[in-house]
Amino acid sequence: MMRTVQIAMLGSLLGCLSLLGMPADSLAEVSGPGAGRPVVESGIGSYMGKAGVSGAFVVAGSDTLQPIVAKIASAFRQYQADIKIAVQGGGTDAALMGFLQDQSTIRRGDANPKGHLVSGSIALLASSRPFADKERKDFQSRYGYEPTEIPIALDAVAIYVHRQNPVEGITMEQLDAIFGRDRKRGASDEITTWGQVGLKDEWAGQPIHLYGRDPRSGTRTFFKQAALLDGEFRGTVREEIGYASEILAISRDALAIGYAGIGFQSSYVRVVPVAEKTGAPFVVPSAESVASGAYPLSRRLYLYAKRDPKTGLEPAVLEFLKFVNSREGQEMVAKSGAYPLPAQEAARNLQALGSATTSAVTAETLLLADRNR
Repeated sequence: MMRTVQIAMLGSLLGCLSLLGMPADSLAEVSGPGAGRPVVESGIGSYMGKAGVSGAFVVAGSDTLQPIVAKIASAFRQYQADIKIAVQGGGTDAALMGFLQDQSTIRRGDANPKGHLVSGSIALLASSRPFADKERKDFQSRYGYEPTEIPIALDAVAIYVHRQNPVEGITMEQLDAIFGRDRKRGASDEITTWGQVGLKDEWAGQPIHLYGRDPRSGTRTFFKQAALLDGEFRGTVREEIGYASEILAISRDALAIGYAGIGFQSSYVRVVPVAEKTGAPFVVPSAESVASGAYPLSRRLYLYAKRDPKTGLEPAVLEFLKFVNSREGQEMVAKSGAYPLPAQEAARNLQALGSATTSAVTAETLLLADRNR
């Protein structure tokens, strides 16, 4: 007989996170399907920092990116001890307005995780989705130039169920019929029971419990566009603030299904393979399937910067972006549960930044970058 996971399991999970030295609001680096740590490509060179750079700035936005950027920033301090960085989550859409309007989301005197005082407006927006056309136009209207877009990692929005759920795979049309009110992918009926996606016996008549992210989340926006084709969510989706609360809710509910970044896993939930359409193979999110686009809910994660053509980037921000695209930075991406960039994409980023350190990237990589423009 199926039953909801006991409250004690929740306490056990939180305790495990504590023992691992991980905050309860981040479940990255927990093992599970698709979470194997990939190898950083050999064409990505080591960081070649500029001496004597100092400064302080704020990175804010995506909850998916918050633990990734925090880990990168911590490693960066080993090379640039005089650059202080505050990293905030809260959701892409929540921070976007502050970034566009040059407003601060951190009070003067607030500290980053290392205890360093940082204040000011958002220098880098951490975004789990690309800017929409209207957002780009708003930015250009305000500043007179385009935002600088730097993809820093590959990611997959994974479909999570409770670990006891035996569902073998799910199609994009089924996801639309499960989560979506409008069923723009063409399903004739909404899907409300586990029997409608192929489960039998005691599972067949059980209702599907829906979990997702709150409207501030860029992942919610991405899933709405990619899975629902911009249709509206059903009103029965339980929208959680933060990935931790969503994954923990799924771990407590045997009938649950939800979506979140691939880095947010636990032993109490399971990642479900996804097929683009009926009859297509079910694909597990992995470094290979995301890089090739075979996994239907693949995406890139971005940092957006304000680079005035007349003055360029602030030196501290430029050094950090150079580090993100180095071997050391991409190793932190891998350790955070996301997938590192292909070498040619890191090379393109460095070229776009006008970095003098492109010599750290092999000539072969730069040639590949040029060919793939």
